[in-house]
Amino acid sequence: MPKTLIVFGSTTGNTENAADTIAKHLEKNEYAVDIRDASDVSADGLADGYELVLFGCSTWGDDEIELQDDFIALYDDLEKASLKDKPVAVFGCGDSSYTYFCGAVDAIEEKSEQLGAKVIVESLKIDGDPDDDEIIKWCDQIISKN
Repeated sequence: MPKTLIVFGSTTGNTENAADTIAKHLEKNEYAVDIRDASDVSADGLADGYELVLFGCSTWGDDEIELQDDFIALYDDLEKASLKDKPVAVFGCGDSSYTYFCGAVDAIEEKSEQLGAKVIVESLKIDGDPDDDEIIKWCDQIISKN
């Protein structure tokens, strides 16, 4: 039963809904899941005690990549999260009409890798409202890698 942490930042509720779908599917597959809103966590030792860490963040901004407001402080202090050698996967919602579609997902994945995390699957970039089937397929990839 892999102990899993899901941390999400959501403004409209789409990324939170995706996080909930992920948590339910992983729990159904015998994962122990803690799900936290980014506004309620500190980066200090965040990943300690977890075998898998999933980050979810929506993206704003057309001219530049803007992370969801609640996720910014966590992103800025991510080096304190103890991600070295941790399996990590990233998901998020965005709008494909923007120049940097789900750019926050790319930024979090890149920073996690720079900090020594092992990104285990390709990130999940959701265009608009979350599609449960798409999310579950992504979760199944995680389960097969973990």
